[in-house]
Amino acid sequence: MKIITKISCLLSVLFALSTAAPAVPDSIRIESLLQEMVDRDRLARFPSRDFRLKQQSSYNRASKTPEEPEGWFTNQDFNPPRANTHNFIRIEENHGRKEWVLMDHQAPGAIVRTWMPWLNQKKPGANITMRIYLDGAEEPTFEGNMLGMFDGTGVIPYPFAHASLRSAVSFFPIPYAKSCKVTTDKKPFFFQFTFREYAEGTPIETFTMADFDAAKELAVATGQQLLHPIAAAAGNPQHFSCTLDDQAEHSLQLPTGVGAVRELSVKLGDYSDPNITRMVVLKMEFDGKPTVWCPIGDFFGSGLGLNPFEGWYRTVSEDGSMRCRWVMPYQKDAQVSLLNLSGAPVDVVLEVKTGDWEWDAASMYFHANWRGQYPVATRPFSDWNYVSLKGQGVYVGDTLTVMNPVEQWWGEGDEKIWVDGEDFPSIFGTGTEDYYGYSWGGRSTDFYQHPFHAQPFAHQYNKLNRKPESDESRNTQGFSVETRSRALDTMPFGSSLQLDMEVWSGTDCDMGYQVGVYWYGFATTTSNRKPEPMEVHNVPPLPADFTAASFKRN
Repeated sequence: MKIITKISCLLSVLFALSTAAPAVPDSIRIESLLQEMVDRDRLARFPSRDFRLKQQSSYNRASKTPEEPEGWFTNQDFNPPRANTHNFIRIEENHGRKEWVLMDHQAPGAIVRTWMPWLNQKKPGANITMRIYLDGAEEPTFEGNMLGMFDGTGVIPYPFAHASLRSAVSFFPIPYAKSCKVTTDKKPFFFQFTFREYAEGTPIETFTMADFDAAKELAVATGQQLLHPIAAAAGNPQHFSCTLDDQAEHSLQLPTGVGAVRELSVKLGDYSDPNITRMVVLKMEFDGKPTVWCPIGDFFGSGLGLNPFEGWYRTVSEDGSMRCRWVMPYQKDAQVSLLNLSGAPVDVVLEVKTGDWEWDAASMYFHANWRGQYPVATRPFSDWNYVSLKGQGVYVGDTLTVMNPVEQWWGEGDEKIWVDGEDFPSIFGTGTEDYYGYSWGGRSTDFYQHPFHAQPFAHQYNKLNRKPESDESRNTQGFSVETRSRALDTMPFGSSLQLDMEVWSGTDCDMGYQVGVYWYGFATTTSNRKPEPMEVHNVPPLPADFTAASFKRN
């Protein structure tokens, strides 16, 4: 009882902090990063200590430039034990032992996400020791099994570190003032280390185990907050409940003056047709500027149909309620609308809770854009653009729905993210499933959820219809829904951001893609994505067994 009371008190303090205008911390340290992780208000302001998100991964080094397609679309993103490939930085000798260097960052920074898969898709684990050296130290700060360190069973606790589907993923921050080097004692397989790079001279307190132990109480409270998300305090909700005729739109005017949306929910009367979540569109305007045009399934992370899951920013409930906790500030006025493009009347309920906001020069508007395309040819290989942004802002998440006509795995494509006009992507991934936090996607068709990423639906499985443990099939035919939201791994950009996902299927076929993207930007920041009411109807036919029965419990 005392533990629960202590956690409740800490949560109250964290909620109070999250509603206050943020001050620039004296230094970046474990505690400040944990507090930032659950501070939704902070996302709506451009970072007070600017940084750029970068990644070092096992992407295939043959990928040099889009002008050389053969190398650009090569996908041997690993290092087979006996193959002459080098998808790592170098090999060096330390204390008489050989170590493979996976990451070597020579600047102030903080690791904010790690991902590594099982070495064998049928057998968990990896017999590899990993070491993390900070600020040029000869001895590692961390040393242990490369998966056990980051799957929630080691020193970094759940939910920051966790065992995702056939992989280990961690979001616990590891700050460093000068440099970070990560090594293994055997040839590495797949890996991703995502980190912030700060400007020289940024005050950072380098991670130590003593500081880690001192922050444990805050970490426990932060973890509980992530697992039990609620919105910050807000005023009386505004809402409407009505039947929307085909092509009809109904709007809700929010209170005028400076304020912020703190919670928004939508519920439909009937989800028996899974396409309904693509055909009902959420629209928003802030201070006279349209910023959101997105089907509700892609906005809330459900994709096609009602696929329940819970995350830090969004919750889709079994009763049909879809809720988000993105903070969306405005200076004068705001409008939220629902548009019905389904061809038949739809019963809808919309509720919005608003609260106070202190508008300043760093305040940004929330945006959600959508793109859909069918068919998407898998040959020749190509990069499919999620979004391209011009101006200044912060990218905070996306939801991808893939429509696959064949049983074979569809998702070997790598994310490629260019920021501020760079010549080569500062983030070059190792596979679509890796970007969304799991691995061995051909087998990993089960439902999973975590505060920052989820697979709400895959093949025929979701939270209400789980894949049997005895089922080792690799059938990925039908629909897959992947969603990712960002906290410490948000992507600030000063002049531009371009996010492409490689279309890389093992089969020559036509696929369908649709994506909702979420970002913050200033009034002058623009997107290449515009409303696509015609494309909403351009969806491939659902498989014969994809019916309302797919959403019933086993």
